[in-house]
Amino acid sequence: MSDKILIVDDEKEIADLVALYLENENFTVFKFYTAQEALKCIADETLDLAVLDVMLPGMSGFQICKIIREQHHYPVIMLTAKGEEVDKITGLTLGADDYITKPFLPLELVARVKAQLRRYKRYNTGREPDEDVITHSGLVLNVKTHECMLNEKPLSLTPTEFSILRILCQQKGNVVSAEELFHQIWGDEYYSKSNNTITVHIRHLREKMDDSFEDPKYIKTVWGCGYKIER
Repeated sequence: MSDKILIVDDEKEIADLVALYLENENFTVFKFYTAQEALKCIADETLDLAVLDVMLPGMSGFQICKIIREQHHYPVIMLTAKGEEVDKITGLTLGADDYITKPFLPLELVARVKAQLRRYKRYNTGREPDEDVITHSGLVLNVKTHECMLNEKPLSLTPTEFSILRILCQQKGNVVSAEELFHQIWGDEYYSKSNNTITVHIRHLREKMDDSFEDPKYIKTVWGCGYKIER
């Protein structure tokens, strides 16, 4: 059975082109030009990934992302306007896993979709080669079920946040650079030194974990090097 991809973009030409490229890769595509139609699909279908344009009439892609995150963990990729850094940060903060800036090459988007699906399926099918349950100082991550508990209270994490926390816990005591985190999670070559994707996800993780930046109990920033969780 092919993976089901939701595309929402009011620019018909872009939505049609992206749908064509994804269908050529044997994905099942649900394509909509308005948020209202997309919301019905989100409620009715079992989706594997969503591609959301930020600027939509009536309801923004941010709002759709927030609605998705209330019930689903599948990856969300945001389409943002060129140079709108605030859009990227807002999308990641609301639970998006990746973003791509317009104009973009359709093949780049296809590569991002495949990378997100590979990672998502890896821990949702239990094929993760590492231990299934990771524990550290009141933190419990179940790799098979994608569940996270902190001091016996559930933490609602996006797939990307879960992956970052898992990698840092598995590398306990070692510094992991933002670049290394990026490549382990996405497995592609789109990283650049100006890319703040990991930084935003780390900040959001700290907020959810009530972890202090100045005196962190869990995720420590090692300036100029990366991040680590102490043993």
